[in-house]
Amino acid sequence: MAVGVAFIISVFIVTLVDDFLLANFVVPGDTATLARDIEANKKLFVFAVIGYLLVLALDSIIGLALYVVLKPFNKNLASVTVGLRLLYACSLIIGLFALVFQIIDVYDYESIKLFGYIFFGLHILVLGYSVFKSGYMPKSLGILLIFASFTYVVFFVDIHVPKTIKASIMVIMALAELLLSIWLVAKRKKLP
Repeated sequence: MAVGVAFIISVFIVTLVDDFLLANFVVPGDTATLARDIEANKKLFVFAVIGYLLVLALDSIIGLALYVVLKPFNKNLASVTVGLRLLYACSLIIGLFALVFQIIDVYDYESIKLFGYIFFGLHILVLGYSVFKSGYMPKSLGILLIFASFTYVVFFVDIHVPKTIKASIMVIMALAELLLSIWLVAKRKKLP
C-alpha cells in the first residue's frame, strides 16, 4: 500500500516540479543569472525545492517498503534494491542543496542528477529481477521493470531519438512502476 500511494503522489509532484517550477530556473553555465532568477522568484523556487524534497522522501518510503515486500524472496537483493533507491535519493538531495546554496549551477546539478539516475536505473533492474524471480509476483511485471531499467539509459543519457520513441520510452518507464504499484495495492494481502 505504501509503495502504491507514495509512487502515485510522487509522480504528480515530480511532474509539477520538473515541468512547471524548476523549468523556470534553467540557465546552464550561468550561476549569476540563476542567482538573479532565484532572487526574483524566491517563492516559486522554494516550492520547487520543497516539492523535490517531498518526492525524495517518498522515494525513500518506496525503497523501504519494497524491502519489506522483497525480503521473503531474498533478503540480500531486497537490501540492494533499497540501497540503490536510497543512493538515488541521496544523490539528488546533495545536488538540490548544492543548487539551493548556489554552490553549483543548473548544468552541474543536471550532472549530479544524471549520476543519481544511474542508481535509479540499477534499482529498477534489481527490482525487476527480484520481482521476476520471487515466485509470488507476476513475472510479466519483472520483465517490464527490467526493460524499463534499460529505457532510463536512453532517456537520461540524452541519446538522440525521435520524439515518438522518446514518448514511448517515457510511457514504459511510468507504466512499469505504476503497474507494480497498482498490483501491490490490489494484492497486498496475498504477499508473504
